[in-house]
Amino acid sequence: MGTIEIEDHGATIKALNEHLQIYPTKTAIVTVDMHRGHLDPVEATLPAPVEESKRVCQNAHDLLTFARAHGIPVIHVIAVFRGLAELDKLNPRIAASRVVLSKAAPKTEAQRRGVLHNIQGSIQTELMPEIGPEKGDYIVDNKKTFSIFQGTDIEHLLRIILEVDTVVLMGINTNTCVLCAAFESFNLAYKTVVISDCVASMYGRDLHALGLQNVARCLGWVLTVNEFKEKVRAYSKV
Repeated sequence: MGTIEIEDHGATIKALNEHLQIYPTKTAIVTVDMHRGHLDPVEATLPAPVEESKRVCQNAHDLLTFARAHGIPVIHVIAVFRGLAELDKLNPRIAASRVVLSKAAPKTEAQRRGVLHNIQGSIQTELMPEIGPEKGDYIVDNKKTFSIFQGTDIEHLLRIILEVDTVVLMGINTNTCVLCAAFESFNLAYKTVVISDCVASMYGRDLHALGLQNVARCLGWVLTVNEFKEKVRAYSKV
């Protein structure tokens, strides 16, 4: 397979970003799997790279603090499983990955101990302290697949309770759960935004870049933390 360079669509993406309007009263932040199971350098069972985890947590804390101060609701979606039997029955690909990864050189203390990923009641299911939860945040803790919508009440929360039209995504992994959330959000007719400073992938920088390109060119908008703040400030009194 030959090397394929990422095409330059910068002008189109810039024009789309200029068109985007974010009204705080119609916006919700959704964090996707920002738990210790991915981001904790000691307890992660499926870890993102350590430096990427630090970057994501620091930037996410900045953005979430800003969002809460502007009255934007924050929803945390967390994958939680009952045990090994459930993990192995979810999907053949997941079961195969678990076997292969268990034979790889461990990167964290939890992996050395052979801890399973995000079992109910485990430390891995806890949010990173930089992320929350804070008073007023919402928790959706029955995510089972890449989808934040399948089998959860997040659509009811977004549409009925919060009455938002804009979904802002951050979390792990850029190219799986976050990208899946972006597709679903797009299909449900939400304005879909991914914060590039607040996402990362344990699958590699190339797939991280692919995920962001796919959102920016096909599904919605990709903004930095500062660009998001500028949009909120611009439309906070409109």
